[in-house]
Amino acid sequence: MEKMISNTIQNLLDNGFKVEFFENTSEAKEKILSEISINEDVGIGGSMTIYNMGLHNDLINRNNKVYWHWLVEPDKRNDERYKASIADVYLSSTNSITEDGKIINIDGVGNRVASMFYGHKKIFIVAGTNKIAKNYDEAIKRIKNIACPQNAERLNLDTPCRHTGKCNDCSSKQRMCNVTVTIEKKPMQSNISVYLINESLGY
Repeated sequence: MEKMISNTIQNLLDNGFKVEFFENTSEAKEKILSEISINEDVGIGGSMTIYNMGLHNDLINRNNKVYWHWLVEPDKRNDERYKASIADVYLSSTNSITEDGKIINIDGVGNRVASMFYGHKKIFIVAGTNKIAKNYDEAIKRIKNIACPQNAERLNLDTPCRHTGKCNDCSSKQRMCNVTVTIEKKPMQSNISVYLINESLGY
């Protein structure tokens, strides 16, 4: 696993991303907070990693304006998603990172994946090493058969994967696999930092 991690880091760097590696979430959180000024607004994409790290609470407690649809009532979520999409800073995790340095995500609405490469002064993608996959096919497999079923359970969605534990390529109205995005290299004019943490985080 150590070799896979080192390969992933080097390939992310070769693909133009800023990359830092941390042994634990405390170190990563301290660094992220130091990179965001108190005057910057912060948008957050749906992420158990960010939630469990408590980054949103730290930012709110020091008076950053935080836009996250998880923190508001259902009727306000679309407006919150929009505000997050134009914030100075965007925080998210990722569904998977391949060993050759590609960032792969599947989304239901699309707000999270769009903000991971456009519309912000700074973008921070925070992920545990459990998100690393050998290649694109393995990344998609881990997303559809690990992340999606667990997210469906968390969100109380009535999708086949919630009940079977694997993707059924469904046509459910609550289907989460609607938008698939691969960030192969750092997009022009974007400022993306990938923070890898040597822990198992999120789904």
